Amino acid sequence: MLHYPCILTIAGSDCSGGAGIQADIKAISALGAYAASAITAITVQNTCGVSDIHPIPAQYVKGQIDAVMTDIRPQAIKIGMINDVEIVKVIADAIRKYKPAHVVLDPVMVSTSGCKLIEDKAIEALTRELIPLATLITPNLREAEVLAGCPIKTVEDMKQTADRLLEYQCQAVLIKGGHLEEGDMCDVLKTSQQPEPYLFTAPKVESKNTHGTGCTLSSAIATFLALGNSTEEAVKKAKEYVYQGIVSGKDIHIGEGHGPLNHFHSPVAMHILSQNE
Repeated sequence: MLHYPCILTIAGSDCSGGAGIQADIKAISALGAYAASAITAITVQNTCGVSDIHPIPAQYVKGQIDAVMTDIRPQAIKIGMINDVEIVKVIADAIRKYKPAHVVLDPVMVSTSGCKLIEDKAIEALTRELIPLATLITPNLREAEVLAGCPIKTVEDMKQTADRLLEYQCQAVLIKGGHLEEGDMCDVLKTSQQPEPYLFTAPKVESKNTHGTGCTLSSAIATFLALGNSTEEAVKKAKEYVYQGIVSGKDIHIGEGHGPLNHFHSPVAMHILSQNE
């Protein structure tokens, strides 16, 4: 009997469709896997920003996770926005109980528009309860600074910060350098098994359509892990997928603020877009 590789995304809902659960499902599906979801919060947002957040009660987050894990049994879990301590505990308990092969944690703390998305107590619970259970964590520069308690200005700072974050006992850390002020984009991957970090560089793409990039990257990594890739290969392939999504989506107009990247940048999808110009 044939099976889809399955990924469970645990994250917040973005009604504008560019980030969160919606971006995760698009990325997972575009890469040929099956997406299941557990919603942690409902956000009121669009491309211009987040105006409100309503956390889902922890018991309902637990119910969603249990329903998926006892039936579909996904190979990988991607975790996105969590702004409530009790939800952190529910997710950590579920990981210990069901023992998925891969856990990718994207510690979403601030939106693209600058809105804080997580309580301070939830950050503490995240570092204590969830990070030690993660196959990989994927903070951006601002999130890595909060988690490590140190400023990051250079690639060398990123390498040192990755070492600090590994002390939380996760298996690997990917610090996303998209917000570095100068030079090419550079992400730093450090695993607990390798003494030297992996550097992933790419030229910057001038585009305002970057809403949901972090959500998309972490979901793509989880998908490639579920497909049998090593952590290094999963990150490499996911970064290429996101890069092509940014390139192919930079001239598409969605909303008046930070639009999304193009999740469906296959030749078929691009042909449909060109026909609608």
